[in-house]
Amino acid sequence: MASSNQAVLNGSSYSSNMSTVSDRLARKPLRNVKELFIEALLFAAAFVSVLTTIGIIYVLVSESVYFFERVPISLFLTDTVWTPLFTNPRYGILPLLSATLTTSLVALFVAIPIGTTIAIYLSEFAKPRTREVVKPFLELLGGIPTIVYGHFALIALTPLLQYFFPNLPGFNMLSAGLIMGIAIVPYISSLAEDAMRAVPMSMREGAYAMGSTRFQTAITVVFPAALSGILSAYILGISRAVGETMIVAVAAGMQPQLTMDPTEPGQTISAYIVQVALGDLPHGSLEYQSIFAAGLSLMVLTLMFNLAGHFIRRKYREVY
Repeated sequence: MASSNQAVLNGSSYSSNMSTVSDRLARKPLRNVKELFIEALLFAAAFVSVLTTIGIIYVLVSESVYFFERVPISLFLTDTVWTPLFTNPRYGILPLLSATLTTSLVALFVAIPIGTTIAIYLSEFAKPRTREVVKPFLELLGGIPTIVYGHFALIALTPLLQYFFPNLPGFNMLSAGLIMGIAIVPYISSLAEDAMRAVPMSMREGAYAMGSTRFQTAITVVFPAALSGILSAYILGISRAVGETMIVAVAAGMQPQLTMDPTEPGQTISAYIVQVALGDLPHGSLEYQSIFAAGLSLMVLTLMFNLAGHFIRRKYREVY
C-alpha cells in the first residue's frame, strides 16, 4: 500500500515536472502575438514585389491603350519602319525587335559557353583557395556599370574588330553583343556553379567508383543532374541581355533598321526608350506614349522567355 502511494506521488510529481519542463517551452500568449506580427511583416515584404509588378503592368497597359487608339496594333506589329520622331511618323516595332534579338543572341553565344565552362571549373576542378580568389573577381565583373562596358566596346573592341573586318561601321551590333555577353557571364557562371555544387556528393562518388574521370563525372553526371538550375541561369542571362540598355545605346548606334546582320548598326527597344525619355518630347504626346508600347513589347518578350524557362526547368528538374 505504501509502495502504491509512493508510485502515485511519483507519478503526480512526474506529471507536474512534465507540465513545466522549461520556461522556454511554456505557453506564452505574447509569443504567439510576436509570431503573428513577424508573419505579417514577412508577408508585407513579399507583397511589395507583387504590388510593384502589378503597378508596372498597370502603367504600361494603361498608357499603351492611348497609343494603340491612334496606331493600330496590327500596324505596330507588322510595319518594318520605325520613325516615330520624323515628320511622317511610322510605328513598326520589328526593327527594334530585330536589333534586340540580334544583340541578345550574340551575347548568349559568348556568355553561355564561357559561363558554363567557368561554372564547371569552379565546381569540379578548382581548389578551394582558387575558388575564393576567382569568385570575387567574377562578382566584381558583374558590378561594373554597363555604361563603362559600352564605352569599352566603342573605343577598344570596335577598332579591334575593324582590324579583321575593315568594312565594319563604328557603331554595330556585333561589338555591343560581344561586350554584353562578357557582362552577363558572372550571372550565368555563378548560378550554374551553385546548381552544380548542390548535386549530392554520392553521385560523384558513384561515378568515381565505376572508373569515371573527373571530367567524365562533371559532364555526364553532375551537369545533367544540375540541368534544371543551369537552365535557370541561362534564362536569367537571356532576360538580362534582352533588357540591356546602356551597352547597346552607346555601341550599337541609334539607327532602327530591320536586319539580323550583327555587323550593321541598330537600335534596341530599351535604347529607344532611353532616347525618348531623355528628350524634349511633351508628356502625353503620341511620340512620348510610344515608349510605353515599346516597353510593353519588351515585357511580353521577357515574359515569354521566363515562361519557356519555367516549363523547361519543370521538365528537367531532379528531386533528391
